[in-house]
Amino acid sequence: MGRLAREACIIGTSMTHFGKFPDKRLRDLAREAAWAAMDDAGVHPKQVQAVYCGNAVEGLLSGQEDVRGQVAMRDAGLAGKPIVNTANACASSSTALREAWLAVASGLYDVVLAVGFEKLFVGDTGLTTRALASCTDVAVEGNLGVFFPGMYAMDAKRYMHETGCTREQFAKVCVKNHKNGALNPKAQVRREVTVEEVLASKTVADPITLYMCSPIGDGGAAAVVCADRVARRFRIDPIHIAAIGMASGGYQDMAIDEVKPTATQMAAAEAFDISGIGPEDVDLVELHGAFSPAEFMYFEQLGFCGPGEAPRYLEDGETEITGRIPVNTSGGLESKGHPVGATGLAMVHEVTGQLWGRCGERQVLDPKVGLVHNGGGLIGGDAAVMCVHIFRK
Repeated sequence: MGRLAREACIIGTSMTHFGKFPDKRLRDLAREAAWAAMDDAGVHPKQVQAVYCGNAVEGLLSGQEDVRGQVAMRDAGLAGKPIVNTANACASSSTALREAWLAVASGLYDVVLAVGFEKLFVGDTGLTTRALASCTDVAVEGNLGVFFPGMYAMDAKRYMHETGCTREQFAKVCVKNHKNGALNPKAQVRREVTVEEVLASKTVADPITLYMCSPIGDGGAAAVVCADRVARRFRIDPIHIAAIGMASGGYQDMAIDEVKPTATQMAAAEAFDISGIGPEDVDLVELHGAFSPAEFMYFEQLGFCGPGEAPRYLEDGETEITGRIPVNTSGGLESKGHPVGATGLAMVHEVTGQLWGRCGERQVLDPKVGLVHNGGGLIGGDAAVMCVHIFRK
């Protein structure tokens, strides 16, 4: 694995409220996130040398297929900068951050901005659903009805068969995350739920119920990435980007008896290798649980425990805010919300906020290392893209 020329840091982050905002344009959400991150970093727009913009499906929803970042940043004081657009399903803004990290760590720039933004409430749920279906191989999967809820449900069924996990335990993941989200003032769903309520909510794809699903939403998030050698000009406590691993799906071939590594396993292996940090060193995790059962499967694939052990970690309180390795302190995608192009950087906002110690009632006790796991799309039974970020004080 190659090494980069220098270290890069996060010196400021932001996240808008996630939710339904009919009176806000996409560019309003993007500008709000960009300005808030620059303000947090103490950086003036003139000091930003490049901008990386993550957005997934705006082209299909509004017709603004190209130059989305240029349009969104036009009124943010960033016109004239190099602007790179990264459309990569639900990992669009994680991809933007990875490109920003590489640009700074290579020595090309000293200060850059990564922004993610999405507006999924457009008055037509069918249009939004069809747009999200483009995050699959539409000729093989998306147009044939093989879509995210069904695939996650099949994975959940298999996990139950192989491990003995129950629907009640999936529901407890949802309960934990909504409990955390109720403490997050910017979360889309700020209400605690019970196991009984989760199981009684509408079945979407058995065993997944409505409350186990992430809602669609509008929102933006951003981060300022800075070279380590200049970061302390802006703040005394930058958060170091220890590594970002990235992989495309393993595309399991069910016709042969061979289990390939998943996109999560490959991205995590790269991130751990680059950083020299292992799962045992991580103090908290923001994990891409677009559906509650995924939290168990991804927790295991990231190497935090062995196969089939994740439910026990939940039952023992290990993944609570007060546990040994808190998971989804933000509320997770089910509670915080999932405006897909903004999701990755919103997860980064949560983890860096935890490392800075500014998460209020949901603050983890003295974390040193945090991990963000964010992926998107679906090809051949695996995520089309997966990013794993590791941050350290």
